[in-house]
Amino acid sequence: QVQLVESGGGLVQPGASLKLSCVASVGTFNVFSMGWYRQAPGKQRELVADITSGVNTNYADSVKGRFTISRDNAKNAVYLQMDSLKPEDTAVYYCNAFHFDGNTYWGQGTQVTVSS
Repeated sequence: QVQLVESGGGLVQPGASLKLSCVASVGTFNVFSMGWYRQAPGKQRELVADITSGVNTNYADSVKGRFTISRDNAKNAVYLQMDSLKPEDTAVYYCNAFHFDGNTYWGQGTQVTVSS
C-alpha cells in the first residue's frame, strides 16, 4: 500500500509563492511517475505538472513559467514550487503516484487559497 502525504498549502496573496511537498511511503520510489493535480470548487480535477522517474517534466499551460515540479528520490519526495500565484490557482492540490504496472495512488489533498 502506497501512502502519499502532502503539506505546504495555505492562504497567500496574489503574486506570492508556496512550495508543496509530498512524501511517499513506498519501498522503491524511483519507479513511480509523480504528479500534482488540482481541483477547484465545481470543476474537474486537472493535471498541474508531472515528472517521470527519468525527471522529464510536463506542465499545464496555465502554470508554465510559474510552477516548477521536482523530486528527490533519496527522500521519497516530490515538490511543487508555485510562484506568481493567481486567484485562479485556488484549489485543493493532490499528489499522485503512477506505477508502470498501471496502479495509481492519491494523497489526501492540501488546500491552496490565493486571495487578497
